[in-house]
Amino acid sequence: MSGTEMTEDLETKDLETDMHMRHSDDGLKVKVAHRPDGIQVRLSSDCRQPTAAFKPFFDERRKAMKHPLGKAVIYDNFKTSFVVRFDPPRRPNLMFYTLLKDSPEFTRRKSTPFHPPKVITWTELHSTLPKHLFKKSTVRGLGYVARDVSLAVMLYKFAWHIDSLPLNRILRWVLWIVYFNLQGIVLTSWWCLAHEASHGTLSPISLVNDIAGFLLHTFLLAPYFSWKATHISHHASAVSVERDENYVPRTRSAFALPPDEIANTADYTEAFEETPIYTTFRIVAMQVFGLFFYFLFNRKGSPRHPPGTNHFNPNSPLFKPHQRSRIVLTDIGLTAMICLLYIWARTVGLGQFIRLYFLPFLLVNHWIVMLTYLQHIDPTIPYYRKSEWTFVRGALAAVDRPFMGWIGRVFFHNVSHNHISHHLFPSIPFYNQPIATEHIKKILKEDYNYDSTNSFRALYRSFVQCQFIEDEGDIVFFKNRKGYANRFLAEISTL
Repeated sequence: MSGTEMTEDLETKDLETDMHMRHSDDGLKVKVAHRPDGIQVRLSSDCRQPTAAFKPFFDERRKAMKHPLGKAVIYDNFKTSFVVRFDPPRRPNLMFYTLLKDSPEFTRRKSTPFHPPKVITWTELHSTLPKHLFKKSTVRGLGYVARDVSLAVMLYKFAWHIDSLPLNRILRWVLWIVYFNLQGIVLTSWWCLAHEASHGTLSPISLVNDIAGFLLHTFLLAPYFSWKATHISHHASAVSVERDENYVPRTRSAFALPPDEIANTADYTEAFEETPIYTTFRIVAMQVFGLFFYFLFNRKGSPRHPPGTNHFNPNSPLFKPHQRSRIVLTDIGLTAMICLLYIWARTVGLGQFIRLYFLPFLLVNHWIVMLTYLQHIDPTIPYYRKSEWTFVRGALAAVDRPFMGWIGRVFFHNVSHNHISHHLFPSIPFYNQPIATEHIKKILKEDYNYDSTNSFRALYRSFVQCQFIEDEGDIVFFKNRKGYANRFLAEISTL
C-alpha cells in the first residue's frame, strides 16, 4: 500500500491537526507530507543551537510517537528537528497469500453440518438436461485426438534440435525444462482423451473409442482395458467404503488405533506424526510413483482384494471372466511398447531417451495422480457404507475444481472442472460437460461441491488431513492426524 493510496484513509490535514494538538504545548512545529514510501511528519523547534539536553528531549518525543497508520521510523538529526515516517502496514503478497489460503467455498462447507442429499433422483437431474448434450461426434472427438497428437509431435521435433542451437548450456537447459513441462501437459491430454474413450464419448462407435483409447494409453504405458474395467467399477460405486476401487480410505483398525473413546494424543502421534519435510517427500513419491504402484500392487485400491492384485494378471479379482481376453491384449500392447522404447533408447542414447520421453512421462503420472486424488479426497466430502450409499450420493461426493485454470479446460478436457456432472452422466462428451454442470447446479444448490482453493494447496491439505475413517458409521468423514473430523453430520452437530 503506497503513501498515495493511504490518502483515501487519512487526509494530510487531519493528521497535521492531530499532531498539532499533541505537540503544540511542547513548542514544536508540525509539518505533514506524503511521500512515495509513506507519510512523513516533521517536528521542528525554534531552538537554533542544539544543546546536550535537546537530544534526550527528542528521544523522548520519538518514543512517544505512535499512530495507527503503521510502524514509525524515526530520522533525527539531533539539531532542531527530526522526521517521523509512518511506514504503511505491511500486507502479505496477495498472490502468495492466495496460494496458501483455503477458498471460501471450502471454509463454508467445512463449517456447515452435512445433510445427505435425499430429495434428488438421477431421473430428476437427467430431465433438466437438453438431449443434444449427449450427442457424440466422431469427427469432433478424433479432432481433439489429432490436435493433441500433433502438438506432442511438434514439441518432440522442437526438443530434438535443442542441443544443436547456438546457445550456452544454461539456456539450453531452460529450453529443456520448458519442453518437459509442456510435453507433460500435452501427453496428459492423451491420458484424458483415453479416459473419454473408456466412457465411449469420443465417438458413437465403440470400436473407434477402444482403438483410440488403447493406442493413447499404450504409448503412455497405461493398461487401457484393465484400467477401463476398474474405472467403470469406480463409477458404479464411487465413495462406497465397501465397493469403490480408487483411493479407498483406511480405517481406524487398519492403523491399529485404539477406539475413539480411549485413544489419546500419543496414539495418534505414534501413528501419524512426521516432519513437514517428510510429508512433502511422501507427496512427491505419491505423485511420481503412485500410478505405477496402483497398477502393479493395487496401492490405494480396495483393501478387499488379496495381496498380489494388479492390473496385468488376466485372472486378477479386479476383472470379470468376459474381460480377460482384453486384459491379455493390453499386456501384449504394453510389451510391444516397452520393446519399441528399448530399441529407440538404444538408438538415440539413454540421456536423450530420458529427456525426450521419460521425464515428460513422469510428469504425466504426476498430473493424473493429482487430479484424480483431488476429485474425491477432501476433508469435507463423505464416504458412505451400504445402507446409506446410492448412485447419486456417490456421484455428488466429488469436488469440481478449476484445476490448472485454462490448461485444465483445454488440455485436461474438463476432467476436474466438471467432475460431478461427469460422474452423474459419464456418457456426455467432455466438451458438453460445462453446459451440463450449469444445468445441474441449479437443481443441486448447496449439494453441489466446488472448491477454488489452489490445487497444490488442496493436495497438501487433503494429504495431511485425510488420514483415516472410523470402522463404524454409515456416513463417515476423514479424520486428521489428531483424530478429529473436519466436518460432522447435521444430526450429530445438534446433540
